Amino acid sequence: MESISQFMQELAKRTPRHLLTPEQQLDKMFRSSAYLQSFQQAHPDLSRDDYLRALSGVYTAVKEQYWCEHCPGLEQCPNLVKGHRSQLSVRNGAIVSAISPCDKQQAYEEDMRRRRLMRSYYVSEETMAASFDRLELDQANRAAVAAAIRFCQTVGSGERVKGLYLHGPFGVGKSYIMGAIARELSERNIASLMVYVPDFVREMKDSLSDQSYAGKLELLKEVPVLILDDIGAENLTPWVRDEVLGVILNQRVNNHLPTLFTSNYSLEELEEHLSISNGNRIERTKAARIMERIRHYVDVYLIMRKNQRIES
Repeated sequence: MESISQFMQELAKRTPRHLLTPEQQLDKMFRSSAYLQSFQQAHPDLSRDDYLRALSGVYTAVKEQYWCEHCPGLEQCPNLVKGHRSQLSVRNGAIVSAISPCDKQQAYEEDMRRRRLMRSYYVSEETMAASFDRLELDQANRAAVAAAIRFCQTVGSGERVKGLYLHGPFGVGKSYIMGAIARELSERNIASLMVYVPDFVREMKDSLSDQSYAGKLELLKEVPVLILDDIGAENLTPWVRDEVLGVILNQRVNNHLPTLFTSNYSLEELEEHLSISNGNRIERTKAARIMERIRHYVDVYLIMRKNQRIES
């Protein structure tokens, strides 16, 4: 079989005076392209004139099929529409071509769709790439992982579902479990947002000056599933507690939207943290108000195992 790449190169090098005739081009493509041969076998009723009438579309489909078979990667795709290829079909007895996305383009679009569904603020790529399939189970995290899977299976069903509160020492895999939840939810077409609380709080303070504060707050109030990672590690102020956390949690409770948390603190320790305001002033009533919007709306799991970051 004549190489299709040689045919393309030959066609590109020819001067107008030495261009192949349409008949010669068609013959070359039939000799060179397994794709065109397969198409011809699938449509034996087509005449040579049918191919000649659609020569431009046939040539484009043959060329783009060649590049797909020798794919240089999505970024370097030489086809007319990146990540797409022309494919031949028959409509009303005539040969027509239409573009369709290749496997790599479809995978890219699916990845982008998932990323839109599992947005994050300041969460590592490793955490956002987490999955239950790659999660290491042991006696210490088994109950928490089982609860995480049950949550994913229940949320979005119309049934009210509690959030989760995972707490324990550094590096035990709390955030990884939450990342796996976000990925699983994206597979189920349920949007989530995972927020690393300390960095998000800093951003909210900065956003007061550029008027973007309200929009960011609105996103956290309305997203179907919110994951607050490392709550309690933020630099707490009365404004953060009352006007950020309090407003977000109050709205979500009122709208029956689940919120998930990770923390180094138990619920009792978190309440203590939330009660301390500027100047070491203790405001237990305001802390208790926040905790009312957490304690009754989560299932709590303690994860006690070795620091996996050190182990790895």
